[in-house]
Amino acid sequence: MKILVVDDEQLLVKGMKFNLENEGYMVETAYDGATAIDMAKSGGFDLIILDLMMPFMDGMTCLREMRTRRINTPVIILTARGEEYDKLAGLEGGADDYVVKPFSPRELVARVRAVLNRT
Repeated sequence: MKILVVDDEQLLVKGMKFNLENEGYMVETAYDGATAIDMAKSGGFDLIILDLMMPFMDGMTCLREMRTRRINTPVIILTARGEEYDKLAGLEGGADDYVVKPFSPRELVARVRAVLNRT
């Protein structure tokens, strides 16, 4: 299974990549929404983990753009924004799950498995 991790926090991306690869996933990374869209267009990803708060193109704009382009890869939103409004906007905007930072690496891996098992 191949996962795209998109977040502008490079240290966090490195940690997620390490944990997911230890679980047997192949992981590619992007640090902004525009790059993520370009990578997702090529297909081949089973899941995208997407931060909401990124410079230039925020995660919600990125997610909407992916869905407009018929990129239907499952998406887990990963963000510090934990208000109910934000969660509802993310899920109604096309995300498959929503994880609030800070998070446990084990929880993220469990959510990744759950989304991949559903799709």
